[in-house]
This record gives sequence, C-alpha cells and structure tokens, in this order.
Amino acid sequence: MRIYLLTIISFLIFASCKTDPNKQVDEGKVIENKYHSEEIGWTIEIPKGWDVTKRNESQNREDKGLKAINEANEIDYDASGLKQLISFQKDRFHIFSATSEKFELEYDGEYEENKKLVKEILYNTYASNGIKVDTISSKENINDLEFDLFHIKVYDSKGNIMLYQDLYCRYINGLDFGVNLNYINEKGKNELKRVWKNSKFE
Repeated sequence: MRIYLLTIISFLIFASCKTDPNKQVDEGKVIENKYHSEEIGWTIEIPKGWDVTKRNESQNREDKGLKAINEANEIDYDASGLKQLISFQKDRFHIFSATSEKFELEYDGEYEENKKLVKEILYNTYASNGIKVDTISSKENINDLEFDLFHIKVYDSKGNIMLYQDLYCRYINGLDFGVNLNYINEKGKNELKRVWKNSKFE
C-alpha cells in the first residue's frame, strides 16, 4: 500500500533564518516578503516579524517525525519525494509550513483513501507515544478552493492543551499539497489563519 504523508509532525525548537530564504526551499521562490510556487500555482505573503525556517531545521523536523511515524505504525514510508515549500515562524510554537509530494492517481477515490489513512497514521503516532489528542475533520475554502482540514488538539500529561495543529490538504496539479499551522493561543491562530486565507491560487 502506497502512503503519501501530508506533513511530518514533531516537537522541535525551530531556528529562524536571516540568510537567503531561497536557499531554504525545495521548490518555488521568495521575492521580498512573498513566496510563490510554480508547481502549485500558489502565492503567500510572509508576515512581518516572522522568519523563514532554515533548511536544516526543516530536514531535522522531517527526519524525527518520519522516524516516529514509521516506528509507531510499523511501516517504512519513504519521504524522499516530499518537497519542503515554505516554512516560517514567529517563535517555537507558532509555525506555518507547506509541503508537496507527487501523487499519481491510479484509480478513482485513491486520494480520498489516502487522506483517511494519513489521519489514522498521525493519530496512531501520537497515541503510541502516550500523547492524548482530540481530532476533528472538516472542509474549508482558501481563495475559493476547498481544502480538507484535520484539526488536532494536543494535551500535556496534566490534561492541559499544549498545542493546536491545523492540517490542510488538497490535490493540485498532480501533487499532494499540505499546509500545517501550529499555534498555542487565539492571537497566534488569527495571525496564521489571516496569512493563509489571504494567499492566492492561480
């Protein structure tokens, strides 16, 4: 069974980037404060006060998340085709990241099956590490395109919410396009939602 993950989740301290942001992405280009992906046909503004995440930090996040996912679900997912598009952060808790991965459809309904499987894998990964989560699935329009939204509340050992994650996905131009918003409070959520909802698709 082929598995295409929307995003790789782990808890890391991200490092901000003060160097050339174009060296931190696998595809697309950053001009001034805007990132554009040719493959997706997508443009997003990097908000003032937020910094592009360094490539090595994105890779560390991916490697640790992939290890946790494979161990928890007893699978051997190969993430070599996963592209890091743009990732930026305000601090270690408020993060925006986007990825894409080639997804060649072989039959009707395959992408829908994949989305369901990804959700199960992410939930199992948290559960197997003793982390309690609540999840809700819904739909949301971004610039007139409908995305699947997988909302996750992550709890600490005392039952307090320590992190919110909003995972968006959509099949675009033969690619599995995923966006992950991490935040811990309403202010952070509003900032991330604003910049995401104001992004443009061609």
